[in-house]
Amino acid sequence: MTLVIKICGLKTSEAVEAAAAAGADMVGLVVFPPSPRHVDLAHGRSLAALATGRLQVVALTVDADDALLDDIVAALDPDWLQLHGKETPERVAAVKARFGRPVMKALGIAAAADLARVPAYAAVADRILFDARPPKDATRPGGLGRAFDWDLLDDLDPGLGYMLSGGLDPANVAEALRITRAPAVDVSSGVERAPGDKDPQKIAEFVRAARAAAAAAPAVARPRA
Repeated sequence: MTLVIKICGLKTSEAVEAAAAAGADMVGLVVFPPSPRHVDLAHGRSLAALATGRLQVVALTVDADDALLDDIVAALDPDWLQLHGKETPERVAAVKARFGRPVMKALGIAAAADLARVPAYAAVADRILFDARPPKDATRPGGLGRAFDWDLLDDLDPGLGYMLSGGLDPANVAEALRITRAPAVDVSSGVERAPGDKDPQKIAEFVRAARAAAAAAPAVARPRA
């Protein structure tokens, strides 16, 4: 299976072009004002239009109500909706039913106990995104440049469709893939010059490193118990 690569938190046409040129599969547009990567819907519309046909567009929201999601879908026409807040499995199912689009649900991970929620969400979401659980004083649930212990994913159902996120960058994505054999990876702060300012060179380096690691996986991946 080909590795899926998502570059998240894009704010400029330069960043979209860089993701496309590097060979990424998805771009994430954040609609959440507390984030330094937030885009308003008018600007997001232009970025989504630039990506359409070349990259899948993911609209990232945090505990958004139906009215906001209506506006986001109308403006961005995203391929995916990413729910990155405290949405329950019931809310995930309701969003998927209302909008008829694949839904990706982010789950914060810090300890093995955090994985107990996976079956309930996996039953309703099209993909689970594992991110580092934010500290209690965090003002946003992701994009913090924090990694979690990838070994915690050892006992996942091998058939689970998930994406690995949290503190990934060009220097560590190969190790992350060696340990987890993740079918998809997501990067945001790891390819930035500053929060919200994507670096085209780092995007290219990340995609190149991830693709090389995925190609080498059968030979170098750690045996699983």
